[in-house]
Amino acid sequence: MNCIIIDDEKMARAIIKTLCNEVKSLNVVEEFSGAIEAMKYLIENTVDLIFLDIHMPGFSGLDFIKTLKNPPKIILTTSDPKFAIEAFEYDFIVDYLLKPLGLPRFKKAILKAETKTISINEPKKEVVESKKVDNDFYINIDRRLIKIDLPSIYLIEAKGDYIKIKTETKDYTVHSTLKKIEEKLPESLFLKIHRSYIINIKKIIDIEDNSVLIKKDVIPVSRSKRPELMKRLDLL
Repeated sequence: MNCIIIDDEKMARAIIKTLCNEVKSLNVVEEFSGAIEAMKYLIENTVDLIFLDIHMPGFSGLDFIKTLKNPPKIILTTSDPKFAIEAFEYDFIVDYLLKPLGLPRFKKAILKAETKTISINEPKKEVVESKKVDNDFYINIDRRLIKIDLPSIYLIEAKGDYIKIKTETKDYTVHSTLKKIEEKLPESLFLKIHRSYIINIKKIIDIEDNSVLIKKDVIPVSRSKRPELMKRLDLL
């Protein structure tokens, strides 16, 4: 089985790689110190098994799992036992190894990975009927109705009782709420990534740790929204 190792600790990665070398059926093709680097690798490569740490700075192992569309088998490696119940909600997680890792227990986990047949059973999500959305809408400013081309919007920011709409050509300040305007925006283009910001995901220039760069604006991404953002980008 071709496998990768994702763990922010260099020593932990070395230990897992050493254990993998003791099992003839395993072939470690790559190792990563962070989940985002691994996600980029998986865009163009497939593997049979992932050894995944849970606690990593910036993007946790469980955040990483939520971004996977066609996940391989995963063995979680961690020093924290409290996530076991949550982890096994996913059928593709075949085992949960507590650090420090030992060879006998490690081999049992590999046997499970080799023999287990998985079916993707991520927690069910409510199916929402998609609706047709126009490419423009109107805002009311000083008793004037101004038409805005939706794809031209790159950022919407909440500022108290007002929202600031930034477009390619002009900014507009409107008396409204972020929630109200979010209901009018097509999900294919826009995502609320923070309690104060909605972004046009097609306008993202760069993503780093807990923020995105759009035009010259650096926008924070809340922890709860990071997996959805990465999934929506399809890692292009």
